[in-house]
Amino acid sequence: MTYEFLQQYWWFIVSLLGAILVFLMFVQGANSLIGSLGYTPEGKRLVINSTGRKWEFTFTTLVTFGGAFFASFPLFYSTSFGGAYWLWMIILFTFVLQAVSYEFQNKLGNFLGPKTFQWFLILNGIIGPLLLGGAVATFFEGSNFLIAKDNMIDAGSFTPIISRWANASHGLDALLNPWVLILGLAVVFLARTLGILYVMNNVDDEDIRSRGSVRLIGAAIPFLILFVAYLIHLLVKDGYAYTAEGTIIIEPYKYLTNFLSMWYLLILLLIGVVLVLFGIGKTIFSKNYNGGIWPAGIGTVLVVLALLLCAGWNGTAYYPSTADLQSSLTIANSCSSEFTLKTMFYVSFLVPFVLAYIVYAWWSIDKKKLDKQEITDEHAY
Repeated sequence: MTYEFLQQYWWFIVSLLGAILVFLMFVQGANSLIGSLGYTPEGKRLVINSTGRKWEFTFTTLVTFGGAFFASFPLFYSTSFGGAYWLWMIILFTFVLQAVSYEFQNKLGNFLGPKTFQWFLILNGIIGPLLLGGAVATFFEGSNFLIAKDNMIDAGSFTPIISRWANASHGLDALLNPWVLILGLAVVFLARTLGILYVMNNVDDEDIRSRGSVRLIGAAIPFLILFVAYLIHLLVKDGYAYTAEGTIIIEPYKYLTNFLSMWYLLILLLIGVVLVLFGIGKTIFSKNYNGGIWPAGIGTVLVVLALLLCAGWNGTAYYPSTADLQSSLTIANSCSSEFTLKTMFYVSFLVPFVLAYIVYAWWSIDKKKLDKQEITDEHAY
């Protein structure tokens, strides 16, 4: 195992966690449609209890994603999570609101009323995917930060801080880039699409399923338009590469070149797109089909995985700096030591066992479809 192999390996692990996280945001997507999917008080409780069975998976994956980034690429963690902290704090705050809302909306003594907490769930369902999608877009569009590694060895330096944001917005300035917003909105509508597919599969209620088929069209069409627009933009835009000496350079059509040279990622992307379209299309055109979440979900993971690998592999700067080109981060200049990566390599062998447990827990929870009888239980949300 060479140091370069370990760097590539851990970028794959981080990318896979990020792809799974995007899929699991069907929880946020369904919550953003509580009113239109549920419509009646009973229907709203069915939607909330359906997503309430899975919200821990999303939150845990978000934390694991951040932890994996911290352990394998600490300079990115300190730069993005530390510098763009307003962006990440808003994301985390909405996820905390989500957890509180599930637990307290129907508890005795809730002086705010159930509707207040339902609005908190809707807020998380829109803001969470929007900002997370925007954060992913910065891997391609860049962020406004500076790196000064000399601070670590400069005896005259008054601060050990080696990365800082170049302005006072601390990450929110990324939303001024229209392409960041386009990808962010694409993730919002993707989450809604997956959320509708999941609820239609998980809830045994004809009214919600028929309503979901109509809502699915309204979510899928904007998603496809926004995603295709961003994908075309990505393939024709200039990218950020680095030389053998570590110098960051601008390379025309960098991401298109990556997909062509790493043909397996292009195949992964195309298979993912086909699966997403199949899951959506069959659900819309077949009245008796409600399993679209599975092909669409697997397709989502494959598409996001291909995009994130394209952002970091093949000599690409995965976190470009718009303030100083040479401050851009690559998997070579931002990773942990060889010893740390090698130690974590063996620890990562536990990941399949964790995934197996998640699959088993998911299967156990969903053995029986959710119906109106279950929301009368005292433990229901």
